[in-house]
Amino acid sequence: MDDPNAKTQTFVFVLLREFTLLSFTCAIEPLRLANRMSGRPLYRWRVVSEDGAPVESSAGTTIAVDGGLDECGRDDVILLCGGMNIQQNTDKKLLNWLRREARRGLTMGGLCTATHSLAEAGLLDMRRATIHWENQDSFRENFEEVQLTKSVFVVDGNRYSTAGGTSSIDLMLSLIASQHGELLANAVADQLIYSTIRTDQDQQRLSIPTRIGVRHPKLAQVVQMMEQHLEEPISPSVLATDVGLSTRQLERLFRRYLNRSPKRYYMELRLQKARNLLMQTDMSVINVALACGFASPSHFSKCYRAHYDTTPYRERGSMANRLSV
Repeated sequence: MDDPNAKTQTFVFVLLREFTLLSFTCAIEPLRLANRMSGRPLYRWRVVSEDGAPVESSAGTTIAVDGGLDECGRDDVILLCGGMNIQQNTDKKLLNWLRREARRGLTMGGLCTATHSLAEAGLLDMRRATIHWENQDSFRENFEEVQLTKSVFVVDGNRYSTAGGTSSIDLMLSLIASQHGELLANAVADQLIYSTIRTDQDQQRLSIPTRIGVRHPKLAQVVQMMEQHLEEPISPSVLATDVGLSTRQLERLFRRYLNRSPKRYYMELRLQKARNLLMQTDMSVINVALACGFASPSHFSKCYRAHYDTTPYRERGSMANRLSV
């Protein structure tokens, strides 16, 4: 239930270079609407940057800020707003500030790719967290001590994380509901025209049938098995047997619905993971190849070039095209 004497909660939004506008605005608007719908200043916020200067988003829009990385109030909640090139935009000054504020017991979270920054600061060790699905492969390779999930958002004690995009809305509605009741959270959702509120149990990606545009249970089951076994690929014959099909039936199924062979589809999944690892981690090309089920770097390079029309080494050098949300 809402407490009329509740203390105003302050959020400190830290805009990292090339942050994603959508994740930021989807976090700040529910707070504004909660104040409006309740008729009370339940929340206030400050927007800061590392050096106190305006920050350019990944969309090219520059946002003015209220200051730099000063000491926060003990009850403040720090929310890092990440986006493109998160590794390059997470530097020593930011990490030291995060660790200092964490030692003071502050609650903090990462929106979009900023989960990476919290993990690099060592603030998610042995905790549950989430990050956008496109960054999950690289995150697992870099931070094995973090219990990564595929949830839309995660609240683990005084650490928050979101998958990016509109998932910031779900996190903030959850916080509003826990602090001031579901009636207010639902009223805020109505104002946002947000008709389906997701919980921390919801997965961030569309179901496999929706994603591939085919509602065939056995095909979806095979695709799921492929996605779960990219490092050690399963042969088409084994995949077919596991779902009660012959190899020929499986071939026909893939040709009919996906216009490619099971082997080709599997290869494309592995190459997509390889591209993410090349552009989001410092893993060597050899280790990327092994992590994606290729027995040799030469075979990996040959397949990669055939699919992407460039080599893994050239892709690694193309910093401007790093994948992110």
